[in-house]
Amino acid sequence: MDIYLGIDTSNYKTSVAVYEPESDSIIADERRFLTVKEGELGLRQSEALFQHVKELPALIEKAFSGLKNFTLRASAASVSPTNREGSYMPCFLAGESAARAIAAANSVSFYRTNHQAGHVMAALHSAKALSLLDEGFVAVHLSGGTTDVLEVKKDPESIIEIKPLSASLDLKAGQVIDRVGKMLGIPFPAGEELEKLALKSDKEFKVKPYFKDGEASFSGLQNQCEQKLKKGESKEDIAKYCISYVTEAIILMAQSALQSTGMKKALFSGGVTANSYLRKKALERLDCVFGSPEMSGDNAAGIAVLCCLLHNPQK
Repeated sequence: MDIYLGIDTSNYKTSVAVYEPESDSIIADERRFLTVKEGELGLRQSEALFQHVKELPALIEKAFSGLKNFTLRASAASVSPTNREGSYMPCFLAGESAARAIAAANSVSFYRTNHQAGHVMAALHSAKALSLLDEGFVAVHLSGGTTDVLEVKKDPESIIEIKPLSASLDLKAGQVIDRVGKMLGIPFPAGEELEKLALKSDKEFKVKPYFKDGEASFSGLQNQCEQKLKKGESKEDIAKYCISYVTEAIILMAQSALQSTGMKKALFSGGVTANSYLRKKALERLDCVFGSPEMSGDNAAGIAVLCCLLHNPQK
């Protein structure tokens, strides 16, 4: 069988994936969160790069351990956060180095892509919505490092053409969730545990995010949550308020982008979009598609699928 390798080494997770086009399946998917010290909200780039270099060999070995009678056709890696000029983080060097070395050893092609394109492709593939590329769509990418609304179209060379439309004015959605999580005693990354806490609250909030020209602010949300904690409000209600605010802000950003572009559908990708409250509210108010929760966080699956499409652009 023919297979395609994808590697992603973000500032949160080391990821390796193998895509098999005949069955249109991710047949290997190995990931490991980077280790962050208790009380910290992330890693220095040098620390992230070191951890990737340390973890990648074992993840690659595990990804290939169950595969038999295969032919590696190409490898790919995310080499930058986005496709924008000047976009760069040293942590991506680990994945690029490994994928290039594997390609050279097997005399196959190596393809450079970016972390954001991988997120979009993972969401498209897991939602069985690759046909959206033919018509174009608005992509909403939400994570600890990114809160971007994008215009996405098909491109004959890069497969996926991404144009930024809007972004958060200050903090990213994932950043404020992690900061509020730390405030409530939740370890980094806080998204999953903050959601569990919020689900215990029966309170409904009417939130009004700061929103201007298609972009939202999240710094005020952190301050509001701090004030609520000082007033003795429950951690469950504070978590619910945080998620309600983020959800409303993101929906407003998506609605604005759909209106300004005239596009019909929005695709949600990135770790924050695994949140069940956000999914429920967005699906109620928007014509939108979500990737599966397991493919929402950082992963190499989208990179592996993109690798296949880059190697076979006519498909």
